[in-house]
Amino acid sequence: MSVEEFPDGWTMCQLGDVMRLKNGYAFKSKDYRPEGIPLVRISDINDGKVTLEKSEHIPDDKTNIDFIIQQGDLLIAMSGATTGKTGIYNGSQPCLQNQRVGNFKIISEDAVNKKYRNYYVASLRKEIEKAAYGGAQPNISAKGIEAFDFPLAPLNEQKRIVAEIEKQFSRLDEAVDNLKRVKANLKRYKASVLKAAVEGKLTEEWRKKHPDVEPADKLLQRILAERRKKWEELELAKMKDKGKEPKDNKWKKKYKEPSSPNIEELPSIPSTWAWVTLPQLGELNRGKSKHRPRNDPILYDGPYPFIQTGDIRHATGIINQYTQTYSEKGLKQSRLWPKGTLCITIAANIADTAILSFDACFPDSVVGFIPGADHIDVRFVEYFIRTAKEDLEQFAPATAQKNINLAILREVAVPLPPEKEQQKIIDEIEKCLSVAEGIEVSAEQNMLRAERLSQSILKKAFSGKLVPQDSSDKS
Repeated sequence: MSVEEFPDGWTMCQLGDVMRLKNGYAFKSKDYRPEGIPLVRISDINDGKVTLEKSEHIPDDKTNIDFIIQQGDLLIAMSGATTGKTGIYNGSQPCLQNQRVGNFKIISEDAVNKKYRNYYVASLRKEIEKAAYGGAQPNISAKGIEAFDFPLAPLNEQKRIVAEIEKQFSRLDEAVDNLKRVKANLKRYKASVLKAAVEGKLTEEWRKKHPDVEPADKLLQRILAERRKKWEELELAKMKDKGKEPKDNKWKKKYKEPSSPNIEELPSIPSTWAWVTLPQLGELNRGKSKHRPRNDPILYDGPYPFIQTGDIRHATGIINQYTQTYSEKGLKQSRLWPKGTLCITIAANIADTAILSFDACFPDSVVGFIPGADHIDVRFVEYFIRTAKEDLEQFAPATAQKNINLAILREVAVPLPPEKEQQKIIDEIEKCLSVAEGIEVSAEQNMLRAERLSQSILKKAFSGKLVPQDSSDKS
């Protein structure tokens, strides 16, 4: 907006003309303590606020009073991925400002209303992000921020603008809070659908109408028989390749039957269902990534999809995309898992799950499950692990890098419905989740609209179009 378009009485100046941005101090990490004066870092600036729940502290004898933050101060992140985010410190306890945090100080409060300043600086977030320099760690100087334009309206008009912004933002906040409640309710609804599904409650009426369906214990017997048969065929083939012929059946004693779950303390399930373990239903093994270092460039940029824990976390049950690929050398030190493999993370984000929609490799931080028979629908297993995720996370040690191991997953008890009921359960789940996801998409779109509307409100505010002009403000 050109200066000529501004209302009478407004002036276009620079932030540095009406306020100063003060850099913080580089307090040494060796001086951090669990008690003392809180130190505000860029990670403590979130959603327009400054939160000190996870802040470090500086002992009194190391305190520098030149970098004390007071109640009402406006702070800004000046480096990192969140450069430009702002927050107002509303605490009563003084705290300290580190070198990556800037603190705005108005030169004359007779000329600039604090809230007017706060809203305007917050509206600059994207512009400050663009102006920041540096690759992996962008940053911007205090002088760089002070050089941004500042539309200086008459003080009384600033106050009227702030009042109108707050009135309109209050309505928006109420709408956004309602949308957040909708999303939270949908999350609970989806969890309750899955829980009802794996407990047999979702198909109670279906079972009454289909009393003659083969029970799961019979299905399990067939699955285990097929498992043993495949093992014997493979062993015989190995012996023949070595030129050996078995003289008797003693070699069959080497077969290890997968262990059954301990069902003593498990919840009740329908009488036609059975408790099983994943090894009873198919292959359960960790991914492979033998080469060290893991980030060796020779392993990557080839034709083989390489799935990582983040790809699984961001998938919605089905992995349709990937961010990295393996080369021939990458594949040689790994394994290509087939389409339809269930991927389960055992590090970082515990028990995130998704099913491969293509052949792919993955590292040993991911466990793969391949059903051993056509009678098992891997989608049902994936839905079950979603419901069991919290319990699996309890097995993770309390370390910075949580993880569970393959042995734990091998012991997890899984409810197995009859084959036909598995299909009915999946149909019912997908029907319910489809409706929920449609509502969720609509809620997300409305939240984006609310964000765009808030930006529109600020744009009007700082171009003099949000409130009517008052000639008495110009006198």
